[in-house]
Amino acid sequence: MNPRSAGRVLTGAGILLLLAALALTLHNFHEERRAEQAASRVLETLAPEIREAGLREASEQVPGQVPFYVLNPEIPMPEITADGNAYIGTLEIEPLDLVLPVMSSWDYGKLKTAPCRYSGSAYTDDLVICAHNYARHFSGIKGLHMGGKVRFTDVRGNEFLYEIADAEILEPAEVEEMVAGDWDLTLFTCTTGGQTRFALRCEKTGPRQGLGT
Repeated sequence: MNPRSAGRVLTGAGILLLLAALALTLHNFHEERRAEQAASRVLETLAPEIREAGLREASEQVPGQVPFYVLNPEIPMPEITADGNAYIGTLEIEPLDLVLPVMSSWDYGKLKTAPCRYSGSAYTDDLVICAHNYARHFSGIKGLHMGGKVRFTDVRGNEFLYEIADAEILEPAEVEEMVAGDWDLTLFTCTTGGQTRFALRCEKTGPRQGLGT
């Protein structure tokens, strides 16, 4: 192949690579936008129901009464169905001004809509929530500082307040390490490129019963 032909081949290959990169960027943007809209749509359904449940819990609360989840922490977390999926509550990450619905269970398809419970429970102080590295899902948690406030509200309006205490980078195969340790709440997502996992560890600072969001 003469130099001129080789140059045309290389130029063509470069253009194809640029087009492929552009197509991938547009696809990722579309996926993030779709996920943001899906989560917002679900939140519009969940938030009023959770608020109403919280007000009802507060009105029915007897002074000095021990919350049901304290007496029976191993009970399954209650759920609300929205858009065909079961949700256990909402997650508010105050430093990011972000509120998201949380699905009861996870798979890769569900993660395209909202964060999902990976394991554990707010009642047993070992809740682990995962989400995609989308801009309006968990991408922002990688830049948070210690002491930041996080709130989880179950579908009965009970609030669980947390404070960011630690952060870790884990390999994808380190499943046991993800759920290990005495952490009340863990939020995790992929790092850029998906090679590792970023885990944000939180400690509970207090529950508030039946107050809603």
